[in-house]
Amino acid sequence: MIGKLPDDVLNSFLETIPVQFSVIDENDKVMCWNKHKTRIFKRPVGVIGKDVRNCHPKKSLHKVEQILREMKEGKREKATFWIDLPMGENKEKHKILIQYFALRNKAGRYLGCLEATQDISDIQKITGEKRLLD
Repeated sequence: MIGKLPDDVLNSFLETIPVQFSVIDENDKVMCWNKHKTRIFKRPVGVIGKDVRNCHPKKSLHKVEQILREMKEGKREKATFWIDLPMGENKEKHKILIQYFALRNKAGRYLGCLEATQDISDIQKITGEKRLLD
């Protein structure tokens, strides 16, 4: 990153970006997440410092473990997938994009993983062009 943000600006930025994220460390422990009150996949605060395996459904756990193992081994930098998730009172299906990104230092050492989740249903509806302030 070029430049430095004061902590209050950084925190505001992380809560404002249109992506929900979680960060785990190199030992697969949950470090943090944003948008706590409005998350698609809610987590209890007690998960901080716990193994990330406790945050995923059993049916997908083997895939999460594979992704993390491949990131640690340097075989993978990211994993991208999407699901149709019923949301809201009427359980309308929303397209949820989920991406895992390996976090590495400048020397390439694995530091952990960023999980980014975004409801892209409205993005998929975009057509044509809309210019600034139109």
